[in-house]
Amino acid sequence: MSETPSEILRAVSFLRSHLCGLIRFDTEYMPIKIVVAPDGRLVAPVMESMLLSTDCALYLPEEPEDREDDVIQLMVTLERFDEQGSDGRLADRWRIYHGEPEDVRWATMTVDFCKFGEYAFDGEALMWPNPFADLEARLCRAVNESRVDELRSLVLRVNETEIEEPRLVGVDPLGIDVRGRFEVTRVAFDVEIADPAEAEPTLDALLANAS
Repeated sequence: MSETPSEILRAVSFLRSHLCGLIRFDTEYMPIKIVVAPDGRLVAPVMESMLLSTDCALYLPEEPEDREDDVIQLMVTLERFDEQGSDGRLADRWRIYHGEPEDVRWATMTVDFCKFGEYAFDGEALMWPNPFADLEARLCRAVNESRVDELRSLVLRVNETEIEEPRLVGVDPLGIDVRGRFEVTRVAFDVEIADPAEAEPTLDALLANAS
């Protein structure tokens, strides 16, 4: 049973389920797609003007389906990184989720503050390191090599979304990320899985019960 307060758990889960939205920098708004880095930072290709701004915020998702739907608002600090440098793997992670970017500059984002529904949190509470980071590539590869049909059935059953060629691209304590042709779909676990030793059995059971 997770010891994380339910409000924060819900906010983190919501953030990981909405990787497309808007970024506000100064008075401008632009669409943006993000991924979550293994250390909990956010990653995205950005414009130079975003990197120069000292007032940036993310709004996820960009267009809620209903006025009553939730939107998470994150005040963020951007830090440039070089694709050829030590954080270059983060650019590769973004591509695995979203394909080739339009912008060629890259940034990590530290969350300074979060507003979600009636709650407000310090940004650090939202930046969860992924304890499955060392296992993630192996788990994704195994599923993508031999269990694609089960993955497709899982997404259809849970999210009522049919994906022709699903690819498992992310695994963390709250769920999995599945990339389709046009978007990334989130399948949440029923409960938080904090122990890395439970990651593979949980994923295996989820897929085995997909039909």
